[in-house]
Amino acid sequence: MKMQIPPVATQFFAFNGGLDLVSPPIEISNGALRSGSNIEIGVNGGYATVGGYERYDGRPKPSAASYTIVNATITGSYAVGNTLTGVTSGATGVICTTGVSGQFILTKVSGTFQVSENLQISAVTVAVSAATEVIGAAATPALDAEYYNLAADIYRADIGVVPGSGNILGVHQYNGTVYAFRNNAGGTAAVMHVKSGSGWTAVALGREVAFTSGGTYTMAVGDTITGATSGATAVLTKVILTSGTFGAGTAAGRLFFASQTGTFQSENLNVGANLNVATIAGNSTAITLSPSGRYEFDNANFGGGTGTKKMYGADGVNKGFEFDGSVFVKINTGMTTDTPKHVKVHKNQLFFSFGGSAQHSGVGDPYTFAPISGAGELACGDTITGFLGLPGNDQGGALAIYTSNSTSVLYGNDTSDWNIVKYSDEAGAIAYTTQYLRQGMAYDSQGIISLGATQNFGNFNDAVISDKIAPWIRRLTSSACSSCIVRNKNQYRLFFNDGKAVYVTAKGSKILGMTPVELTDQVLCISSLEGASGTEEMYFGSDNGYVYQMDIGTSFDGGAIAWRAELAFNHFGSPRQLKQFKKAVTEITGAGYGEFDFTFTLGYSSSEYESSPTASQGVTLSNATWDSFTWDRFFWDSRSLAPAEADVTGTAENISLLYSGSSDEFQPITLNSAIIHYIQRRAMR
Repeated sequence: MKMQIPPVATQFFAFNGGLDLVSPPIEISNGALRSGSNIEIGVNGGYATVGGYERYDGRPKPSAASYTIVNATITGSYAVGNTLTGVTSGATGVICTTGVSGQFILTKVSGTFQVSENLQISAVTVAVSAATEVIGAAATPALDAEYYNLAADIYRADIGVVPGSGNILGVHQYNGTVYAFRNNAGGTAAVMHVKSGSGWTAVALGREVAFTSGGTYTMAVGDTITGATSGATAVLTKVILTSGTFGAGTAAGRLFFASQTGTFQSENLNVGANLNVATIAGNSTAITLSPSGRYEFDNANFGGGTGTKKMYGADGVNKGFEFDGSVFVKINTGMTTDTPKHVKVHKNQLFFSFGGSAQHSGVGDPYTFAPISGAGELACGDTITGFLGLPGNDQGGALAIYTSNSTSVLYGNDTSDWNIVKYSDEAGAIAYTTQYLRQGMAYDSQGIISLGATQNFGNFNDAVISDKIAPWIRRLTSSACSSCIVRNKNQYRLFFNDGKAVYVTAKGSKILGMTPVELTDQVLCISSLEGASGTEEMYFGSDNGYVYQMDIGTSFDGGAIAWRAELAFNHFGSPRQLKQFKKAVTEITGAGYGEFDFTFTLGYSSSEYESSPTASQGVTLSNATWDSFTWDRFFWDSRSLAPAEADVTGTAENISLLYSGSSDEFQPITLNSAIIHYIQRRAMR
């Protein structure tokens, strides 16, 4: 009688669920992670290696760099960063590497190198070109990735910090332009900067003067005002009326201009032939910012027309402000200490927070905070840590007002029908962690809290959604300091002040899971909005004075991205049945060339089960601890659609797959799923 050989079984499982540190190992979802770093959950499943980030100041981006190959007979010496010049063609390029025989790898190429022309560095001939230049097209995908990375390094060196000292205090996108705030070199004032083709440029905030009016002339933008006594002049860039009317001669407000000629004094103002149109009490003052605030922003349109959206901000040490791309206006609320910390535009009213007080402007008028104009105050009983717009009810959106220890929801449209409801006396939020991603998201001492609409439209319920990563969060000694959403990935990202982060991926209102991320640089403030490209762009400011663009490039600003994904132990539905494992087939997708390592561990990593050598790979795979694994190396080229296969040998009740990589050259890859080949053996005794 022949012995019956059990057939080889195959089991497929998808990678999803994220990190799970609390479920019993036998109950963890097959595709969940028991450990991981620098990976994120895709909205359609799978674990993707995180994108890179790179420094930014408006000059050409490292990720946009290209390379050109010039074959040559090289007779002289050269170094990375040297500029190579074709004597005949006048073409130039910057050398990326010295490690290639008979070739120059160039970037920043201008012009076209000719065949058989002398090539010079600083007027000294070092080579003769041997063939027509080739743009890109390295001999292998691996070299192509390497050369693009070397070219990016050249561009990266051009990009500078925001001038000044200390942390980046705020970064924001407005009308497709990126702005950043940082203290000046002496730390005596904060300065607003704008990106440009030559790097960060300080924004002149202009000057202002208060006026009263006894005349009937209506001053307007573009008018030239002249001091009746001093003869000083200025061209108006903005006129804010805070009370009265021009026609009645009762107007009072503020005048803004970029600069002036001469010095105004206590005097009347003339506009051309219109005399005594206003009275001022003295010279104008330069608009400046006190140092070391933490800036928060909201873009909103009070004008109702196209092109009238403006930037509103608060930082906790200066007055709140409005900026329209050229005119900077400090907003007077009338508070004795007029330094709001948080800002939000809601129902066409500008909200500021002052400690435990939420104050808002009149409807459609962000400059007026007098009750007679419809402005109001809402007492919250605790320090406000953030405002967050919510979908609300059939009458329109609601406003969540978070404090350190509680959450309230504001219903209604204005002071005539406001209804503030204390939602929770236990769950609040840490400042700068509130975001809306089809539900309110915030972080407090309990973890990450969601605030979602119930079936009874207009009502909400909350839940701690970070329970599966609670041990990881509890081990943190750092503090949460910023957050953002990533719309095209349906993610909430929470950042801590030591470079650690949590990426939360959702699909609709369902949380798909969370993964930990470890960045090289601190994300102290971040902006995630539609950029000049028409697509979502993310920029963050750090403690070293740099602003970085996130989810771009192949590195952490030139440094390698080290990642790992250690999957849960999978028993394939029979936790006490031994299996003789044969093969693992991993489905991978990606946008470019990449490499990663693979290994496995058996039987909850018990030393009772020994893995056999994998002859086809020429390496030994054993059920060792993380630091002593021997890995298979895989090479991934997006032009290849074949799954990655690896022999896995050994017998145990379960198996855990482990993937890892580290590189500053490779585009992100996504590990989607695996198929395990095994033979079912006897039950465990």
